[in-house]
Amino acid sequence: KEPDYLSRIEEAGMPPEVKEAALEEYNKLDDQGPNKMDYNVIKNYLELLISLPWKKEEAKAVDLEEARRILDQQHHGLQKVKDRIIQHLAVMQLNKKKKGSILLLVGPPGTGKTSLGKSIAEALGREYTRLSLGGVRDESEIRGHRRTYVGAMPGRIIQSIKKAGHTNPVMVLDEVDKLMSGGFHGDPSSALLEVLDPEQNSTFTDHYMDLPYDLSDVFFIATANSLESIPAPLLDRMEVIPISSYTIEEK
Repeated sequence: KEPDYLSRIEEAGMPPEVKEAALEEYNKLDDQGPNKMDYNVIKNYLELLISLPWKKEEAKAVDLEEARRILDQQHHGLQKVKDRIIQHLAVMQLNKKKKGSILLLVGPPGTGKTSLGKSIAEALGREYTRLSLGGVRDESEIRGHRRTYVGAMPGRIIQSIKKAGHTNPVMVLDEVDKLMSGGFHGDPSSALLEVLDPEQNSTFTDHYMDLPYDLSDVFFIATANSLESIPAPLLDRMEVIPISSYTIEEK
């Protein structure tokens, strides 16, 4: 017998339109019987909907002293960078509506950009999830494939949220400057724009899910080696924090 999808759909805390879609899929599954072709496709889709986090997390107060302690403990030097990060967290705290402030850490390789992201997650007490964008040239990597394709999967954003298991993780988008823009398979950088735009990302629609998912509680941190190859509209969305390489003494 199938796992009890009905009660799991009830417990998942989905918004009404998603729940309606899930119940519709469940009814299809019920009509199908395990030997039909679409059976597994529908089942995988239902599993995804049920396993995504839908319940909003309570916004926790950020302890700035503690955040500074964690940053200092895990990264030597970088005083200006850490000051900017603390300022950013303070502003986030004061201005509850200020969503979609995205940090962009820019600097040479090996200056601790990715690990700073990890420290920020720890300081905020949120889940950490990392997405490497280097060399992604296909829009569907970010936004998923439509379900009509064989072996279709949700895009990496939704997969990362599922892995984090919370609606408000700290998501590090590594190597934003290495995204291949434009081309045969759609433009991944414009798909990323929708993810990062605070006006649009509360209803981010993955092609596979084909239902809106609210990304507005995610704290995005992008990293890059240089600003030159980042498309201007994408750059406008982000607050740039330059990280210089370490001096000999610091090393």
